[in-house]
Amino acid sequence: MTTQKPSVLFVCSKNGGKSQMAAALMRDLAGDSVSVHSAGTKPGTNLNAQSVESLSELGIAVEGEFPKPVTPEVLEEVDAVIILGTEAKLQVPSGKRLEIWETDEPSTRGIEGMERMRLVRDDIRARVEALYAELVPQG
Repeated sequence: MTTQKPSVLFVCSKNGGKSQMAAALMRDLAGDSVSVHSAGTKPGTNLNAQSVESLSELGIAVEGEFPKPVTPEVLEEVDAVIILGTEAKLQVPSGKRLEIWETDEPSTRGIEGMERMRLVRDDIRARVEALYAELVPQG
């Protein structure tokens, strides 16, 4: 039996906010037990400053991260593809686990700025924790 480490790719359109946030939260939670990737269907130029700040409030740093494109290689390599939000569209190889997370969007309720980002972060964190529990069953 192979004990291959599960791998996951978090995708959003720009790879500057939600997918980077999900990847950082998973890395923080899983340590070395999950191989974590993030990418964008239309990568932006830098990370969302409020996203980075909301992670730093939890003691999670994302230094060195930058928006990356989805590549055929990473799609082939990972076990699960998680698309955050409804903007990113992606063809995923058959047989891959695919989930689309329609994350909380507080701006539709008039909530903006850091308060919005914390709510988005906490929604994504709860989903990441549930995914981690599935990927790495605790003995």
